[in-house]
Amino acid sequence: MADTAPLSEITLDIDYPPQQEGDRLDRWLAQQYPDLSRARLQRLIEAGQVRLNGAICQEKQHKLQGGDHLQVIIPPAEPLALTAQAIPLEILYEDEQLLILNKPAGLVVHPAPGHPDGTLVNALLAHCPNLEGIGGIQRPGIVHRLDKDTTGAMVVAKTDGAFQSLQAQLKAKTARRQYWGVVYGVPKTNTGTIRLPIGRHPGDRLKMGVVSPEKGGREAVTHWRVLERLGNFTLLQYDLETGRTHQIRVHSKEMGHPLVGDPLYSTGRSLGVNLPGQALHARQLTLIHPLSQQEITALAPLPGHFEKLLAFLRQRC
Repeated sequence: MADTAPLSEITLDIDYPPQQEGDRLDRWLAQQYPDLSRARLQRLIEAGQVRLNGAICQEKQHKLQGGDHLQVIIPPAEPLALTAQAIPLEILYEDEQLLILNKPAGLVVHPAPGHPDGTLVNALLAHCPNLEGIGGIQRPGIVHRLDKDTTGAMVVAKTDGAFQSLQAQLKAKTARRQYWGVVYGVPKTNTGTIRLPIGRHPGDRLKMGVVSPEKGGREAVTHWRVLERLGNFTLLQYDLETGRTHQIRVHSKEMGHPLVGDPLYSTGRSLGVNLPGQALHARQLTLIHPLSQQEITALAPLPGHFEKLLAFLRQRC
């Protein structure tokens, strides 16, 4: 099953803040559009795909002035071939409109350069043959994502109507996402809220970080509470108001308690438990069914490695 429909050209319009000046064109655009690497933006600039106040600008080092208007034209790319692959899925809930699954660690959500197949999308196409094209050519049915090594509850739309409804719920914050994570250290209080904007890390394209709104950071709000104190470690529950890339991982690091096993944001020692990555699990997902308007809550069982980590820490206490 291949998807070869052409993708459309995309034009991104953005205004440089009136009260700001002096940022490099390529660097500032990279901060605004985290999904585009700085190297790719530089290639677009050199190819004449960036307009500054209506005129082509091919100087990546150009210093922006307050109030500048920018257009970034992204030409259509050749779509990746999407094939159905019989990859096992742990389904928590399913009907004709949507399904909720328990994503395992190590499973990339959608194909991309470097991951052409073996993804959740490939598995979904085998499970739901009519999924193609719903919500997008390259990411059919995908309403939201989990990082490769983050496990847990994730919803997939099976119709266009369900896709639009679920996206609207996430935007309106009526869909509720609850995570469990094991962190280094012990917070001084039992509950808290982190309100720090998140954007692409200025010095490392693989990372996100706390970035001011003036530099492209977007609002990010995470509520947390202690579930269990485990010696020098803590099991936390996180409730998200927003869903930024790496939000919990970045906010945990900023509060001084990074997630155990996080390869990007933690420098903590190994615990002797074989973890695939960060100890973070999307424990519960609550949403309104697009047709019945009834509330659905899916609870995702903890993966084996997470259970082993908790058992190991409890034994040490």
